[in-house]
Amino acid sequence: MNQNTNKHPCFQKEAKGECARVHLPVAPNCNVQCKFCNRAYDCINESRPGVASGVLSPAQALDYLGKVLEKEPRTTVAGIAGPGDPMANPEATLQTLALIKQHYPHLFLCLATNGLALPEYVDELLELGITHVTVTINAVDPDIQKQIYSWIREDNVIYTGREAGEMMLSRQIQSVRRLKEAGIAVKVNTIVIPGVNFDHVQDIARVMGGLGVDLMNCVPLYPAENTEFAHIREPSNWRMAELRHSIWEYVPQMTHCQRCRADATGLLEHDQSMQSAGTLAEYSKKSGQVPEKKPHVAIASREGMLVNQHLGETGSLHIYTLRGEEVCYLEERRTPASGQGKKRWEELAEIVSDCRAVLVSAAGEKPCRILQDRGIRVAECSGPIHEVVQAVYTGTLHAFQSRKHGVYAGCSGEGEGDC
Repeated sequence: MNQNTNKHPCFQKEAKGECARVHLPVAPNCNVQCKFCNRAYDCINESRPGVASGVLSPAQALDYLGKVLEKEPRTTVAGIAGPGDPMANPEATLQTLALIKQHYPHLFLCLATNGLALPEYVDELLELGITHVTVTINAVDPDIQKQIYSWIREDNVIYTGREAGEMMLSRQIQSVRRLKEAGIAVKVNTIVIPGVNFDHVQDIARVMGGLGVDLMNCVPLYPAENTEFAHIREPSNWRMAELRHSIWEYVPQMTHCQRCRADATGLLEHDQSMQSAGTLAEYSKKSGQVPEKKPHVAIASREGMLVNQHLGETGSLHIYTLRGEEVCYLEERRTPASGQGKKRWEELAEIVSDCRAVLVSAAGEKPCRILQDRGIRVAECSGPIHEVVQAVYTGTLHAFQSRKHGVYAGCSGEGEGDC
């Protein structure tokens, strides 16, 4: 593993009593439904993935992180682990990581994901300086995968059965390979489910070892209420110990996992999630403001009063800025003609290079990615222009965004976006 691992308490057991971690819950949406997962409720007394006492916007997460570091200066790692899947919330995840890198460059950046949507974002994560990634892989056989996932979703299409299992496994393998090729420390989490994949874990370890995975964490099933696997008993400690011993030859095993929440803070052996719950809830209600260098905001509007036009359909963008507390109109800028593919969005990025955000009613995935790469946020929202622009500068834009993609969703269109 890379040298940074010595200060990551999950990857290095010896660091668990000296180095703390913080999970920032900025990713509420998930693109799979695991039969063991229930994110519908949160009990602060439960320590398990998929639960958090609140969801933060990137701006709120930055403010909250500052408070966490003030209380626990031994924090060395900032990660995103849900409560959904980070890469099912790419805008919030990438923006949060970028803010951490900008304001707290001494922290190591970490991510925990199911791997389904990870491959397309590996390059962006590398640019942001990600050092550690955990991928949850529960089978290397599609027929076993299909027993664990009720469904998976990609581009608003639901897949089930063996087709879902094949797609999931393919993306996970691709994710691990690309991460290891880039020199990233990779840990694989496997939820051990008696009667489903318990006897298959050795195969998983063998394959992961062959891919160069640095660490494997066999996590015993937590029988969460109101899930399809609620009736399955958690495997005993001695069975888990025997299992880990039997597969250690393939890949080193993690033995100090605390089954962390999506809002975990503090040392692994002295978790502070319960103590931080009130602070997190407080910051989730604040209107955090992200320091920005780009002064303006671009608007897609049909009549110049509302944010109500698709990015691919607009022929021009209205440019606004904030002077003091007043929202001021600057000018109208023509957008590049359609039919140019990627070149169209690269030209648009130049046209709005002085804008921190482009506000639209909808947008395709390709323009979102290209503009995001240039440090320009694309956000789907609706409302009166002056109110929405004001919200960009105060970090309260989520109030104008549709809940269909989650409270803090941004660009999440389905197509390639060359309308």
